[in-house]
Amino acid sequence: MPSKAPYLEKVLQQLEAKYGRPQPPVSTDSFELILWESVAYLATDIERARAFSALRERVGTKPGCISAASGEELLEVTRQGRGFASQCAEKLRRADHVALKLFQGNIKKLLRLPLSEAKKALRKFPGIGEPGAEKILLFTGTQPVLALESNGLRVLRRLGFGEEHKIYIATYRSVQGAVKNQIVPECGWLIRAHQLLRRHGQETCKTNRPHCEACPLSGSCQFFRTEKKPGTTLARPSGSPAGGPKRRSTSPE
Repeated sequence: MPSKAPYLEKVLQQLEAKYGRPQPPVSTDSFELILWESVAYLATDIERARAFSALRERVGTKPGCISAASGEELLEVTRQGRGFASQCAEKLRRADHVALKLFQGNIKKLLRLPLSEAKKALRKFPGIGEPGAEKILLFTGTQPVLALESNGLRVLRRLGFGEEHKIYIATYRSVQGAVKNQIVPECGWLIRAHQLLRRHGQETCKTNRPHCEACPLSGSCQFFRTEKKPGTTLARPSGSPAGGPKRRSTSPE
């Protein structure tokens, strides 16, 4: 990495200093990543991991395993999550049905499609939207795309990247576009970015009552500055290697 790193790389370095090296993805298998999304709902990482581990051990995570399992076996698995056991069991069955009926159990062939076609195919699975499809493509090492989930997206927005929209996917695309010239187009770098930004959003840059006093990014954070100085607006990061967002003042309302 060049010594004069882009602003986002400096952000990641600060987060890595705070949290340590990020954990690798739970899996690099495309179908397992799909099942990971369906095995629990509104669950913590620990609860979801517990349910997913039970799925691996008791049922299996290859296409066809879930269809062969009994209803009670699936419920025993999904009860390991926070709740919604019946709904999650049904989502697992639907995911397996899509894998078998639409793709003949060969999910890996989807990864060889062009990006837009691969995302469209992955979105046929329950609970997989465009961000989720991009995460699967990233975690499998297929496409070097900055996949963001809600926590990481919030962190980048508060730092001043992109614009907020009423529709989530519009905000998502705006942030991706604004940060495009800050990323390294390599899956390893992008997975590191995904994991660090996600953890920071979970533990420090929370939706409500963020721990700004413990945040290593507060010195260049648009959200922190505007919270401390009402009536002040920050310009969106220019993307230049020199650093983060620059401040500009506007008249108080």
